[in-house]
Amino acid sequence: MRARTLETQGTTRSLVTPEGVDLRVNIGDAGQRAAAFLLDAGIIIGVLIAMSLAVLFMGIGAAGVGGGAGVELMYVIWLLVFFLLRNFYFTAFELSASAATPGKRAMGLRVASRDGGRLRAESVFVRNALRELEVFLPLSLLFSRGGGDGVDSWMYLLAFVWCAIFVFFPLFNRDRLRVGDLVGGTWVVRAPRRKLTRDLADESAGRIAVYNFTPAQVDVYGAKELHVLESVLRQNDRKTLRAVADRIAARIGWARRQDEADRDFLAAYYAALRGRLEQRMLMGVRRRDKHDV
Repeated sequence: MRARTLETQGTTRSLVTPEGVDLRVNIGDAGQRAAAFLLDAGIIIGVLIAMSLAVLFMGIGAAGVGGGAGVELMYVIWLLVFFLLRNFYFTAFELSASAATPGKRAMGLRVASRDGGRLRAESVFVRNALRELEVFLPLSLLFSRGGGDGVDSWMYLLAFVWCAIFVFFPLFNRDRLRVGDLVGGTWVVRAPRRKLTRDLADESAGRIAVYNFTPAQVDVYGAKELHVLESVLRQNDRKTLRAVADRIAARIGWARRQDEADRDFLAAYYAALRGRLEQRMLMGVRRRDKHDV
């Protein structure tokens, strides 16, 4: 079952997950996304400058040892690093647990799947592959004139139009989607940095002994469901608490008592699930969601 997204005012969206939980997400605005990209571009340029200086000094030494062959080798290494940064910097970071590059993390943003499910690797690859068409190829065409390539003026006009279509595409849709987001089924949402749920964990820890979940019951869910459960507890909506508590109890086979408070049950399960996931991570095992076995 796929999630349903209901548009509301401004950048807020109501996202109903496959588990039936109604979550509020905020779309990153154009300014935040542009600032995140500029920060990431600055990091890439900084690495390239450092690499260029290293290659320069190594090339000078290689010229004295291996002659022209040594210099060519250093140049090949520089091209390889540039290729890896250009093509895999964004993909590698967005495939990580945080689903965000350093620039996105600094701006409080992350990449998420628009259907509310797990962020798939193919979606990340697609959204970043299209960045070549959205940014790098248009920039190459725009700056090709300085290289004396003899490109006709209509090519520059075409490059300008291309840039305008792809670069400004997020400004002309409500969800601020890039073309890569549109094709990959992703969007960029706000995920402000905050203290890692320690207050929620402390609140919940005292309830674990009362409920005494079995390892099999705790292992039903993974990290994604932990984050969803955290959002539910923070929102503290009575109807949502009841719906989620009933769903979790049915799935793990827990017989609920009539006097059992929904929030107490969910808080206890949150603490047990978090402790179990942290324990497994110490052993090098990371479970992303309930489908990750």
